[in-house]
Amino acid sequence: MTLPSDSGRPLRVGVAGIGIMGSNHARVLAELPGAELVAIADPDTAQAGRVANFLGCEAVPDHHALIARGLDAIVVAAPTHLHHRVALDVINAGTSVLVEKPVASTAEEGREIVAAARAKNVTLMVGHVERFNPAVQAVKKAIAGEELLSIAITRVGPFPPRMSNVGVVIDLAVHDIDLIRWFTGSDIIEVQPQTSSAMAEREDIALLQFRTASGVLAHINTNWLTPFKARTVHVATRKKYVIGDLLTRQVTECFDYRPDGSYSMRHLPVAYAEPLRAELDQFLEAVRSGKPPAVTGDEGVASLEIAIACLTGRSEASHRSSADRRRAAG
Repeated sequence: MTLPSDSGRPLRVGVAGIGIMGSNHARVLAELPGAELVAIADPDTAQAGRVANFLGCEAVPDHHALIARGLDAIVVAAPTHLHHRVALDVINAGTSVLVEKPVASTAEEGREIVAAARAKNVTLMVGHVERFNPAVQAVKKAIAGEELLSIAITRVGPFPPRMSNVGVVIDLAVHDIDLIRWFTGSDIIEVQPQTSSAMAEREDIALLQFRTASGVLAHINTNWLTPFKARTVHVATRKKYVIGDLLTRQVTECFDYRPDGSYSMRHLPVAYAEPLRAELDQFLEAVRSGKPPAVTGDEGVASLEIAIACLTGRSEASHRSSADRRRAAG
């Protein structure tokens, strides 16, 4: 749905769920010149009241009250198990929505959200904020047009006290599954996961290997056991090797390999930007224009499907790939 171009007015927006991520969404939306943060919603009325007082907006008890305000767009940052119900209510009211990652608890719920947004012709974007990290975008630019060979991503750190209903695969690795698909422009067709629960009820260690339809090999190392945070991306192409530190936002490119084993190296320029602000800017632009958002609902569901496959140990994609190879050989 394209909004009327009558006034160029700021878009009236709200946030459902004011935990850590939702509070950050509200903070950024309150600062954006193209947005008017009208209200935030959370059943924890004390928390919602504190954030609303600080940001100068209204606090309401639930997403239904947000919908009643006739907003142009709502950010759903509630716990994952609520995404499906809240997003469908927002969409069915004809309101555009950004749903935090993962888009839903199950792929089927995610597909229902996508179908509803398509039927109502409203903008649906999934909050894979790591795509908007300037270091990630510098890596993406450095490998553009290259023949990709492999991708290795490390995302580790200490156990987060806030986490209760998901493990590292859904909380952390889904970021990197999305990046692998985005870097390669290709679907993941094979999944070889190894997960373990060392200290938590759910998996807190995951070593995940993938093959994309384009033939790229990739792996993700993630855990909640490392006493410090580390976020790195290594991409090997036919002609270069690119290393990105997503925390320090330093990106290095190795190239011009020689027979004696030497090579050239340079640091690539990385822009300064807050990823969440860039994400919300692009979401609001998609709402205004009616054009596809930077991270579509279909992309969010595809990454969720692979994350779930890592937990179940087998994916439909892997099964189809094996069957296709047998038919080709037979």
